[in-house]
Amino acid sequence: MPLNERDRIEILMMIGVGDRMRTQQEVCRLFHEMHPDREPVSQSTVSRIERKYRELGHVRDAPRQGRPKINENVQQDVILSALENPHCTVRQVSRDLNIGKSSVSNIFKKVKYHPYRVRLIHELAEDDFDRRTEFCEYMMDHNNQNNGFIANILFSDEATFFLNGHVNRQNTRYWSQENPHWMQEYHTQHPQKLV
Repeated sequence: MPLNERDRIEILMMIGVGDRMRTQQEVCRLFHEMHPDREPVSQSTVSRIERKYRELGHVRDAPRQGRPKINENVQQDVILSALENPHCTVRQVSRDLNIGKSSVSNIFKKVKYHPYRVRLIHELAEDDFDRRTEFCEYMMDHNNQNNGFIANILFSDEATFFLNGHVNRQNTRYWSQENPHWMQEYHTQHPQKLV
């Protein structure tokens, strides 16, 4: 088990000062007698602790290298921003709080927040069932009269811009720990749009 700062200070006190100094071997033996349940320290460890104290004036660990940890306040700010606006994107939170997108994602993951997508549903009117039945019958009749009728239908991938505030489901998320079953109802299947 590595020595903590308290153990290192204890070793320094065992070494002593002035004419009442102990040898490194004596310090190792004394430390082991005081802590028989722990792994004994070596003379090189005692030497390193003594040298560090003489050079730096303390025996604390040096600051660790690597990526800095995100502090608690920033984590709370990220969570609060998701609570205040569950429709926010990782990019928006990242930009608002001036931290990396991956850090925001990691914080959301840590608190078990998931991005739920909107599910669009159409409001059905009374005559919609009849209209769908008529359309199916029309398509079946035309297919029976003209065998290649359905093969002549061209389906295209076109961009459509809705004038009624249609939700872009590709970019919209709802951050929450539980699925909110978020749905948006449309009152017509044919809103005004620009193609």
